[in-house]
Amino acid sequence: MATENKQDTPSYAVRDEEKGLHRTTTGVTMSPELFEKLYLTPKVPHAGDYNKRFANPTALGFVGFVISTFTFSTVLMGWGGASGLTPVAGIFFFVGPVLLVFSMVFEWIMGNFFPMMVMGLFAVFWLSFGLLQLPTLGLATPYATEADPSGMASPEYNATVAMYLLIWGFALFTFFIFTTKINAVFAMIFLLVSSAAWVLAGAYWKVSTGDFAMAGHLQTAGGALLFVVAVLGWYMCFVIMAGEMRLNINFPVGDLSRFWPRTDVPIDNDHED
Repeated sequence: MATENKQDTPSYAVRDEEKGLHRTTTGVTMSPELFEKLYLTPKVPHAGDYNKRFANPTALGFVGFVISTFTFSTVLMGWGGASGLTPVAGIFFFVGPVLLVFSMVFEWIMGNFFPMMVMGLFAVFWLSFGLLQLPTLGLATPYATEADPSGMASPEYNATVAMYLLIWGFALFTFFIFTTKINAVFAMIFLLVSSAAWVLAGAYWKVSTGDFAMAGHLQTAGGALLFVVAVLGWYMCFVIMAGEMRLNINFPVGDLSRFWPRTDVPIDNDHED
């Protein structure tokens, strides 16, 4: 049976397979380096051919992430007099999570482990952080006092949110470690977004101690970091879309995969010493 399949396979496909190349349904040969550039994950052997039969969902997740992050960062920096996130609550529940969840599901179907994890991570972040921006839920009510009826300025509430963001920073930094196998742009996104989470955690802690001036400065700094993240994310999204649309321009991303052993070869579990 295996022999029959080998004979039925076009000669160019056999040669490409032997070279470690990936041929798409359009007949375009894709090297492991290009695969990692488009899918943001190391090319590894798969049981199926889903990458050939389905469209690349990675850029879709990036669109949701980038639009949400751009909006979030500009509000944090107070551009144009913007203040408060309630008017743009849609970025936390629809723009970001909807596209990220769709992308996550199809990354899972296609067997792209790391992008699946990334999309899921940011989807739950936007959803969970978005709840904090809905005053109608009264999440800070247990901390309410006569001077602060909403409870949102209380030390306990802000210290709790700060702890939440601190932990998110460590989670994002963990992901940064694995992005060093892919490319420099993707790695910078995670390094900066984890730093932004820690800076914003500091802003909430300063609110809890009553240092509102420093809290404002930290909020602006966190917004600035997220703005750079959004710019890099938009660039990465453009790179992926350009590659899929066969735009004949080589956009640099700082490939890091060449510093690691190749992963597009099967692991022989039956190897005997």
